[in-house]
Amino acid sequence: MRIVIALGGNAMTSADGQARPEDQHAAIVQAAIPIADLVAAGHDVLLTHGNGPQVGNLLVKNELAAAQVPPVSLDWCGAQTQATIGMLLMNALDDAFAARGLDQRTATLVSRTLVSADDPGFTEPTKPVGRYLSDDEARVMIEHGQQYVEVAGRGWRRIVASPEPVECLDSPAADTLIAAGYVVVCSGGGGIPTVRTPTHGYAGIEAVIDKDLTASLIARQIEADLLVIATDVDSAITDWGTPQAAAIGQVTVTQMRAIAEEQGFAAGSMGPKVEAVTRFAESGHGTGIITSLPRISAAIDGRVGTRVMPD
Repeated sequence: MRIVIALGGNAMTSADGQARPEDQHAAIVQAAIPIADLVAAGHDVLLTHGNGPQVGNLLVKNELAAAQVPPVSLDWCGAQTQATIGMLLMNALDDAFAARGLDQRTATLVSRTLVSADDPGFTEPTKPVGRYLSDDEARVMIEHGQQYVEVAGRGWRRIVASPEPVECLDSPAADTLIAAGYVVVCSGGGGIPTVRTPTHGYAGIEAVIDKDLTASLIARQIEADLLVIATDVDSAITDWGTPQAAAIGQVTVTQMRAIAEEQGFAAGSMGPKVEAVTRFAESGHGTGIITSLPRISAAIDGRVGTRVMPD
């Protein structure tokens, strides 16, 4: 099968959320193990990933150096973190393949996601990014053209647009590499936010695209059989945090839409994951799965996880 796996931020950091270089390296080495097992079983795999902690680190560097060096934009931050995480994933996967006697190659695409310049998110940005700043720190960044809001008792925090992904511009290259036998890392962090220019070219733009929605989009574009959203729980849960909490198993698109409307899954956690797998199954290409990284093989076999099937 052709499988798209979206690695959550927990796969890129230590158990306590630390994102030091050594934490990221160790976490990615562990993440490579179940992925290598799928490749050893004969599946074609495309990986995408989060980059929140890594972009957060770059934003801190931007802020600390802003009085001396102009800060780089979010599209630049996205490109830099895609390349860094892609390098770590390729090295870890190469080691895991070698341990299994596999002659498998890996490739990372620094990849763009098209958004509409008219997306309403650009009119009223609401996505918070980075850390809270003092009045003096925020003033410097505002002078560089960034938008901040003050949160009582916390300080100033940057807000940006979070537009809908329209097209993964580099999916044809990913498709070609997969067909040639590569495991591909693509569209990390939701992809580099990109708009069309008046001259029919492309330009990066300040925004953050939801990584799970982009994973769903590229899975559809490369005609994957499965989309797996790998997170830190074995399945999506109804009535989370109550005595009535229950795992969602296999459901249809219509059933999941009804569950999502009733449950109101949080926008900052399970909501985009549920929407991503539902959109993928709704397209008719295949099955969308939510599960934990160590349980991917079991979820693909139908023994665990939330599985959203076409109606």
